[in-house]
Amino acid sequence: MSVAKKGWCSNLQELMNARGLRDRKKAATANALAEAAYELAMERGLDGFVVEDVVQRAGYARRTFANHFSCKEEAVVAAAVTFHGYEEAEDLLARLPEDTPPLDLLRQLTKMRLTAELLMKMRGLVTMSKRYPTLTPYILSIHRLLQNEAQQVLSGFSRGRYPEGYPHLLTGAVFGALLPLLDGTLNVLLPGQPAAEAPGAKTFEEYLETMFGLLKNGF
Repeated sequence: MSVAKKGWCSNLQELMNARGLRDRKKAATANALAEAAYELAMERGLDGFVVEDVVQRAGYARRTFANHFSCKEEAVVAAAVTFHGYEEAEDLLARLPEDTPPLDLLRQLTKMRLTAELLMKMRGLVTMSKRYPTLTPYILSIHRLLQNEAQQVLSGFSRGRYPEGYPHLLTGAVFGALLPLLDGTLNVLLPGQPAAEAPGAKTFEEYLETMFGLLKNGF
């Protein structure tokens, strides 16, 4: 492995977050609060609970909640992006050849990051936002966060080999193509979703193959 790649892999800690012990504890607290908020939203609807209910269910103080989230909407949406496979991601990226095409790297990152749990939660949140529009800006922020994360990893991995702005355009195209899956515009069966809920739908894997095939061939 080259010195440059070793340096990039060591910086993955910053890109993926929550690697230090303190940060991991902080992330665990935020995840617990977010999960409690999400569960309450699914059980009662967004109007059916308050922050006090969240902290009681999660077992923390209200002050702790304020250290992590500005409101219950932000906490509810944050539950979609809990991610524990940092070592798996690091191992995968470290094994990739340095000449791996950016699109292939992004495809692998997408499949790894967009777990069945995340996809189902995001779709549920988008559906919920139609009834509770105050969720919308937080959903968009999460989508942007995921896109930025992929963009930073892609930039770090392929720095200097492609024109400036290329990672922005490529990740923008990929994440833009994923939005219709979340809002139900396209009939795509998400991982773990019963086939009866989406008759005639493409599977998520089939959709990814089509999407990345089109991007690779330039439409």
